[in-house]
Amino acid sequence: MTSYEKTSDNIWKGRTSDKELYLHEKVQCIDLEKEELTRNQNIGFSILGYECEEGVKRNQGRIGTAAAPDIIRKMMGSLSNHFQDDVNIIDIGNVKCVDDDLEKTQSFTSNKIKQVIEKEYFNVVLGGGHDLGYAHYNGLKKHLPTATIGIINLDAHFDLRVPNGKGNSGTPFYQIAKENDHFKYLCLGIQEEANNRILFETARELGVNFIKNTEFTMSHIDHIDKTLTNFINTVDYVYLSIDLDGFSSAYAPGVSAPSPFGFSPSIALHTIEKICNSKKLISADIVELNPAHDVDNCTARLAARLIYYIMKYISTL
Repeated sequence: MTSYEKTSDNIWKGRTSDKELYLHEKVQCIDLEKEELTRNQNIGFSILGYECEEGVKRNQGRIGTAAAPDIIRKMMGSLSNHFQDDVNIIDIGNVKCVDDDLEKTQSFTSNKIKQVIEKEYFNVVLGGGHDLGYAHYNGLKKHLPTATIGIINLDAHFDLRVPNGKGNSGTPFYQIAKENDHFKYLCLGIQEEANNRILFETARELGVNFIKNTEFTMSHIDHIDKTLTNFINTVDYVYLSIDLDGFSSAYAPGVSAPSPFGFSPSIALHTIEKICNSKKLISADIVELNPAHDVDNCTARLAARLIYYIMKYISTL
């Protein structure tokens, strides 16, 4: 059984005004189980929560990430609203994992993603473990079955582990590769210390493009831009996944697998802008926030700002 729940209006709060000066005043909470979602006529964003840490648990990571979606919402709510009046932002609730049934949760999530994409909203999914990637991609494929969807993952890990009977937060992109004829995957920020030799061999066998964390820096922008351009030119659409454990723990201590040698927000923002500017980005998620290990909500605040940046940049294209 999988549970779905509308987001409480109380989650979105902050300073109040009579001019929608703050983001929480602009967001509308929708119950997808009870309300008909109308087709978006302007620029629209939907926000879905994935309250699931079963994949992290199976992958022997530290649990706590199921609490992430609402924490990110709280950090977003108090941000200033600089969106135009015709930009719609809807919160479409949370999918919750029940009875440790990751597979049903992923299937349910895929259907919700397909539902909002069909109504022409740009969907942002708040994880949750990176097993969300499998659900997210399948939701997009249900909507675009014949399209080539390129995955760009900002991450310290390939997440190309072979499932041991069941999937987990370390297997999503391997599962996608094995179930699709056209597997296009670019991973930025890969750390040698966090991926064993077999994972590097798997990446090469599957034709994965990647840039290591030592080169995913502002001093290598030309190489990064060229890699991004070449990859984006080979696909019809782009799905962006941001794993917060790819950032240095100086910026993101509250994650399932922290590392001091991760990348910086500056190179992440540059990369996101480059991807958005391609006009091929159709959906994004942010994963692996673990509020139980965060410090002064700084990782949650980072997640909120990254989402805000994606939406703001897309709305101005």
